[in-house]
Order: sequence, then structure tokens, then C-alpha cells
Amino acid sequence: MSASAIHSAEDARRLARRRLPWMVFDYIDGAAGQETGAARNRQALDTVTLRPRILRDVSQRSLAVDLFGAPAERPFGIAPMGMCNLAAPGADLMLARLAARYNVPHGVSTVASTPLEEIIEEAQGHAWFQLYFSGDGTGTFKLVDRAKVAGYQTLVLTVDVPEVGRRPRELRHGFKMPFRIGPRQLVDFALHPRWSLSNLVHGKPQMANFLEPGYEFDRTESRARATWDTLARLRDAWPGKLVVKGVLDVEDAKDLVAAGVDAIQVSSHGARQLEATPAPIEALAALRAELGDSFPLFYDSGIRSGEDILKAITLGSDFTFVGRILQFAIAAAGERGLNALWETLSDELSIAMAQTGRTSLRRHENLTSALQL
Repeated sequence: MSASAIHSAEDARRLARRRLPWMVFDYIDGAAGQETGAARNRQALDTVTLRPRILRDVSQRSLAVDLFGAPAERPFGIAPMGMCNLAAPGADLMLARLAARYNVPHGVSTVASTPLEEIIEEAQGHAWFQLYFSGDGTGTFKLVDRAKVAGYQTLVLTVDVPEVGRRPRELRHGFKMPFRIGPRQLVDFALHPRWSLSNLVHGKPQMANFLEPGYEFDRTESRARATWDTLARLRDAWPGKLVVKGVLDVEDAKDLVAAGVDAIQVSSHGARQLEATPAPIEALAALRAELGDSFPLFYDSGIRSGEDILKAITLGSDFTFVGRILQFAIAAAGERGLNALWETLSDELSIAMAQTGRTSLRRHENLTSALQL
């Protein structure tokens, strides 16, 4: 597939659906239950409108923002995603190179398919380590120490997966990590030879952070034993920035601020855990209203365009993270596809800024005035 065919996130998704085996596409694309949670957030995002403004000099526009006191060339980064190399061999490092080029964070998943040390090196330091608490926490804190040694400065604790959500599309195709190959999977792979041959040459994707002796991870293992005491212990153990991801409740957010976290990431995990979740974009506005203007709030879930990014920023996000659509772009056309979609998002955002009279995305410009009233 040619990267020149990618003019929107939907183009990338459509092309990826042709290229990927069914079980891989449904793993990336799927959500919990009947997927009404994802639809609810999409509807909520579509309901948000922006306020067009005219006759303002918007000829010089900047997409740069400050993130934890450092410049980022875009107000959006790469959300942590597990097993990205399912999209294509080397996907993790493609994302890392993109992060380095634009000085934005690459969220490195606990279950990345490339070792965390390799990713932060390729990202030239522009990487945040995403952490799952699992089991009794012994392995979790070993990973924290490992991330510290590797040079990570920001830790992102994901708290919205006490148990892995039921995703029927994965279950129907028998998706397991590591792969368990049966007759259905063989047929699936045979019907998608380009993907299958590529993975045969490069080796099947694995949860790379657990290949070394002493590190184990069960994707289905309960994570329900994490408590506020766990968070306090993590805060004491981690000297850098601590972000808590997967927050939708105002009371939880207030408690997190009191617990000393450095930022909150508003997210429904892409609607992959709880079908009846409230729309994250609506939760973002509620959290910003409660926490005030100065506390750092980040956003992910359901971003499909540059206009979506501007909507999130307008509703109170200091920084936004993009997830599965980047995997679709890689699946569709490799690194060129990824770069094409990134440029598309940038162009869409820049044009939306011009249409709403914005030249900058910094807080002092009172972004709430961009909302259609």
C-alpha cells in the first residue's frame, strides 16, 4: 500500500483492515462488550463544535507546546500501546523515531514488543514508561527499577484495568499472547500472506520486556490488588514525573492530586475495559472545571483527527495522546504511512486553528473561547 493513499485516519484504518489478519485487526480495533462505549465517546466528540472566527491574522501558527517544562513540537504524542509490532515488524521503533523527530513522548507499554531500553534509545530520550500493576506487585516494582536504570524520567501508571475487559472480537478469533496457532488462525494467516511472510522473516511479536530471566507477565493476570497504598509506595520509589492514566471520576482525580501525582491522563483505555464508561471527552471537561486551570491534564481515547485534538485541548487538555490510528497507518504503509498520518493530523490541527482564530495552543490564549457557544 502507498502512503499517498492516506489522507485521514479512516483511510489508514480501511487499508489496515485489508492488510492485517482478522484477529490482529480486531485486537487493535476492538473494544469491550458490544463497543457502545467507543461509540458513545465518538458521538460526544462529534457533538463538540468549535467556534469559527474571522479577520484575525493567523498566517503564522505554532503547534508547539510546553510539556513538563520542556518544548514539544506538537500538542499530541504517542499513547502507550501493547504489542505494536503486530501492526508490522519494527513498529515500536518507527514510533520511537517519530517521537524523537518531534520532541514528543512515546508511551512505552509494559507489554511492548521491543525492550524498553531499545525504545528509549531510539526515541533519544523522548519516551515515557507505562506501568501495569499485576499480581502481588513484585514484578511491577522490578520493572520500575529497570525503567529508572534505562533513563526514563516519566512513569505512567495505568489504573483502569483491575481485570482485563472482555472483548468479544478477540475471543471470536482466539487471540492470545503468545500466539496459539490453531486451524482458524492458520486460515487467517494464509489469507493475509504479506503480513504472515513479513512476520515469518522477522519472527513473531513477543512481549519483549519479559524475555529476560526474572521477568514474567501474564496478560490475563488479575491487577485488582492495586490500592492507594500501592500508589503511595510508587510515588516514594519514583523520583521523576508520575502520571496516572485511566481516570474518569472527579473524586478520584481530587484524591490523586492530594496523593502528589504530577499529572492525570483522562482515558477510557480506548473503551477496551468497561463498555458502560462515560464519554472521556465529557469527563475531561468536568475534571478541568474541578481541578482548576493549572493542574496538568492529559487526554487520550477516540482521537481520529486534528480537529479532535483541538477539541480536547479546548476542553482542558494540556496534551493529547493518539493511539490505535497510528498502528493502522503502520499496517497500511509502514513508516511512510505513519509519517503521512502524522502530517495529516498536524495539517488538520493547523487548519482548525486558523479557522478558529488561533495562532498558538498555549494556555494564556484562553482556548475555551474557541468553543462554539
